[in-house]
Amino acid sequence: MKRFLILLSFVLSAVNLHAQDKPKTYNADIVIYGGTSAAITAAVQSAKLGKKVVVVSPDKHLGGLSAGGLGFTDTGNKEVIGGLAREFYHRVYLHYQTDTAWKWQTRQEYGNKGQGTPAIDGNERTMWIFEPHVAEKIMEDFVKEHGIQVYRNEWLNREKGVKKKSGKILSITTLSGKVFTGKVFIDATYEGDLMAASAVSYHVGRESNATYGEQWNGVQTGVFQHRHHFTSQIDPYVVSGDKRSGLLPGISPEQPGEKGAGDKKLQAYCFRMCLSNHPDNRITFPKPDNYNPANYELLARVFASGWREVFDKFDPVPNRKTDTNNHGPFSTDFIGMNYAYPEASYEQRREIIKQHEDYQKGLMYYLANDPKVPADVRSKMSNWGLAKDEFKDNGGWPHQIYVREARRMVSDFVMTEHEVLGKRPVQKSVGMGSYALDSHHTQRYVTPEGYVQNEGDIGVKAPKPYSISYDALVPKRKECSNLLVPVCLSISHIAYGSVRMEPVFMILGESAATAASLAIDHGTAVQDVDYSKLQQMLLNQKQRLTF
Repeated sequence: MKRFLILLSFVLSAVNLHAQDKPKTYNADIVIYGGTSAAITAAVQSAKLGKKVVVVSPDKHLGGLSAGGLGFTDTGNKEVIGGLAREFYHRVYLHYQTDTAWKWQTRQEYGNKGQGTPAIDGNERTMWIFEPHVAEKIMEDFVKEHGIQVYRNEWLNREKGVKKKSGKILSITTLSGKVFTGKVFIDATYEGDLMAASAVSYHVGRESNATYGEQWNGVQTGVFQHRHHFTSQIDPYVVSGDKRSGLLPGISPEQPGEKGAGDKKLQAYCFRMCLSNHPDNRITFPKPDNYNPANYELLARVFASGWREVFDKFDPVPNRKTDTNNHGPFSTDFIGMNYAYPEASYEQRREIIKQHEDYQKGLMYYLANDPKVPADVRSKMSNWGLAKDEFKDNGGWPHQIYVREARRMVSDFVMTEHEVLGKRPVQKSVGMGSYALDSHHTQRYVTPEGYVQNEGDIGVKAPKPYSISYDALVPKRKECSNLLVPVCLSISHIAYGSVRMEPVFMILGESAATAASLAIDHGTAVQDVDYSKLQQMLLNQKQRLTF
């Protein structure tokens, strides 16, 4: 008997080991990859339509940039923001109607601050400007209320984690070994990792103007539509006037390229910092890793020229905090240092993100402490610090870098500036945008005259809100028939500059989920979804499809 029990123990141990080796498989109707605002609205809509949905999120914190510091919402015309996106901003409004929401200032002290769009629209019961933790809580509430299963810190195996058959994704596998099977998949990441791993066509960088007959794509030397360029003649060399001394950090030795030409360069990234000037709620800017004041010598020269616009994009959000964005010729954008990011490995991306963090933390430390910074700027900067009650598990620093642009799908239909500027009609609308064609600088170079200059900043207003086509959300049929891409959609660089706004991502996430549900119900490829049915469902969801 004793020998039998020993043998049985060995057998059970072997079975247990085999079970541990076997990948854990999770089944759903709709599998969403990403933790962005688009991912969460897609998940909510999937659940509302009765579909079993899972969110596979590489992020621990949900909501992407909406919960990552971008609280001064780029709305454009807010009338065209409907559906779950409007519900999100309604919940922001409800939060700030409570007295407990105003810890560091009164509602009256804050007022209704905003530029173009007021923070609080009482008639519509929406609020468009908010603190990061408020957005994250709303996203978590969405998940909880709809019983959505979220698997966090799960990273797609980009090398061999997508299993396809006959042009359909069967499953995706994460680096932890989890396998997720589904009928329809949605890539809601800023990077387009699932799309790329599924062998769907995409583009990185700027197309030439000739590619789609555009005016504002490609290299845009000599075009300055915001105040983010060098207005004074600033010497680019370590020793002024001495080319042999080399260029200051951040200045490319390469020529920018012919105007209108395409390249593989990306508009700059940054972190949207949430700062506080309340003495009891600020963290003094720390001296970061790898700090070197020489990295900011170019800014010192800008100050010496008389420039004083450091605080022009300390946009106020409630409770004496900011959504701090890039402003001026030398600011939080780490120009030219993100080109490798979209195609980089996870490890390489972490290195790039760390470089951006060190640069931006170093910039704030420099502004607050370096004697080359004018005394009035240093004095004012000393009143600011990272908000102590935001991103508390990360020392007040945002969890999410602002990936303004990475990969963009190339499908049978590519949206361009012609649609955004109203020059061509849009068929099969699944949502609307209204923001300007907006690109941040892409490179910093030396002009033929021998001075430093930035290139890539564009800001061309759309004359009226425009529709976004369903065809821009689906890949070419031959490449994949059960994938939807609401964030890295099929669109040119400069048109993406308008579409890449958080409310639009929420809108497109919801619409993608509705289309996914229809594809499942009717057993069709996503390319064959009956648009008339989709249109009616979206209108019933109070999406805005036309203006």
